[in-house]
Amino acid sequence: MSKFLLKNGSGSLCCKGCGRQDNKLNTYDWLADIPGNAEEQDMVEVQFKNTRKGYYKNSNRLPLEKGDIVAVEASPGHDIGTVTLTGRLVPLQMKKANIKPDAEIRRVYRKAKPVDMEKYEEAKSREHNTMIRSRQIAADLGLQMKIGDVEYQGDGNKAIFYYIADERVDFRQLIKVLAEAFRVRIEMKQIGARQEAGRIGGIGPCGRELCCATWMTNFVSVSTSAARYQDISLNPQKLAGQCAKLKCCLNYEVDAYVECQKRLPSKELTLETLNGTYYYFKADILKGTITYSTDKSFLANEATITAKRAFEIINMNRRGEKPEKLEDIFRQDNARPKDLLEQESLTRFDKSKNSKNKKKKKAEAAPIEKSGNKPATQPVKEAQADKPKENRTRDNQPKEKNRPPQPKSNKNKDDVTIKAAERQETAGESTEEKTQRPVRNNRNRNNRRPKNNNRNQDKEKNNSGQNTTGASEQGNTNHEE
Repeated sequence: MSKFLLKNGSGSLCCKGCGRQDNKLNTYDWLADIPGNAEEQDMVEVQFKNTRKGYYKNSNRLPLEKGDIVAVEASPGHDIGTVTLTGRLVPLQMKKANIKPDAEIRRVYRKAKPVDMEKYEEAKSREHNTMIRSRQIAADLGLQMKIGDVEYQGDGNKAIFYYIADERVDFRQLIKVLAEAFRVRIEMKQIGARQEAGRIGGIGPCGRELCCATWMTNFVSVSTSAARYQDISLNPQKLAGQCAKLKCCLNYEVDAYVECQKRLPSKELTLETLNGTYYYFKADILKGTITYSTDKSFLANEATITAKRAFEIINMNRRGEKPEKLEDIFRQDNARPKDLLEQESLTRFDKSKNSKNKKKKKAEAAPIEKSGNKPATQPVKEAQADKPKENRTRDNQPKEKNRPPQPKSNKNKDDVTIKAAERQETAGESTEEKTQRPVRNNRNRNNRRPKNNNRNQDKEKNNSGQNTTGASEQGNTNHEE
């Protein structure tokens, strides 16, 4: 028994229950870790070539584990196989395989010896050539059959021929010819197309290994009604598997679809509205929605409603009432399913950087626009550079200690640019035009700079040696604005 210790040291992971992955119909022994599990039952499961399995009695009480190669009783001689299951699960597998309690059960002789393995390998190497030659013999005898596989017994005294035939075949003459040709005991076993596909193996359209080659033992007949219940198109190329029969997976979800269809109205019922008559077109069985059309043959003026809404309209029609529309309660959600890969972009980080750079460039090169006036041609910095000196000296004066607190103004950048443009236009006007121009009452500006006659008088004294009388009047008019 091989163990794998976990990294944290809390326990061990046993691989005794696992088997070889190349074996078909592999069974996981989930009771392998229980102490004394193998000793409780003397029955073991032995697998031979492909999917052939047998159940044997360990009468000699050999310490067998999963994966051991043993020699078992056969008629005549002995056969070589691999132990695939031991312990308490073997009776459950026998019950699943419909083996009766009073059936004859053969014994396990011993674990395989090197001499047994040499005979087994020699017999196995003759299987392919025997199959090719037996096909030629069957064709010469004119038999309508196909020999799909040949399996030699472990001691080489017997050969099993697996064949497929649509009708009953009389192969008595074939057995005589094969026995003379190969000098072994011949056994013919007929199999179906699904069993042949399970023996050969392969990958299905779902991308996984075939169910018949991995876990299926009993093959239930599949009919086209299973496809009709699931609203699958009856295309034989899509419904058929590698065995040229209907896929076994059609039976997996039939019960769920039949249960959901009971909650939908009949396909023959029509819905009467003020706009017209609607006929059944298609349905999403699992979602519970139905699509109706105004024409029986093709889709026209489609309307998708829930089953609940359809039953409401049916009841209204029975009472002699007709609704205006079908979609009064149900609103079809046209939102596409979200794709995580579609939402993300490989250049999403580059876009964020470029957007920041673009915003900076736009802020620097944005033209000055007036709300309701012509756009200015100079940016804010140039407009502030052309301001008169008295305005700049007034702004640069030191603040008074007892100056009342200024209320906060909610000015935007656009207000600053507009005022700068107005100052630029008034810089070139004469003093007479400025006095004749109507005074504008700017509430924000008055709130920001409250009137103070004493402050204006001190300012005129400081600027008397530098500016003229007209310039001081200009400063007063700007302050009034």
